[in-house]
Amino acid sequence: MGPPPLADYLHLRRAAGLTPATEEQGRAGLHGAWAACHVLHESGTVVGMGRVLGDGGWYFHVIDMAVLPEHQRRGIGDAVLTALLDTIRRDAPPGAWVNLLADAPGRRLYERHGFTQTAPESLGMGLALG
Repeated sequence: MGPPPLADYLHLRRAAGLTPATEEQGRAGLHGAWAACHVLHESGTVVGMGRVLGDGGWYFHVIDMAVLPEHQRRGIGDAVLTALLDTIRRDAPPGAWVNLLADAPGRRLYERHGFTQTAPESLGMGLALG
């Protein structure tokens, strides 16, 4: 458990196709995580990660789920998500709400862990500043 080093976080975001982050964004984001997990390959390379943002009481948002392309389809994403959800289940009060935004490649993984689509009752929305 725990976040990856900043350089690995930034590299993994780019390599896995997530929106690139600046060093400043990455540093603040890693510091602000409620929970984080990364997977270190025997070679010393960070090959997968995920984070949770949350208020510690009611809402928890899974973000930054990423696995290097050459290590995908080996259970790494499943292991990361399992670790994050285990942490929430252990430390969050009963009735907590966990959500995420699921891109097409990850939907089956999230569904296997019990996530369901909330549309049309609610839809994810975003606003890019600047």
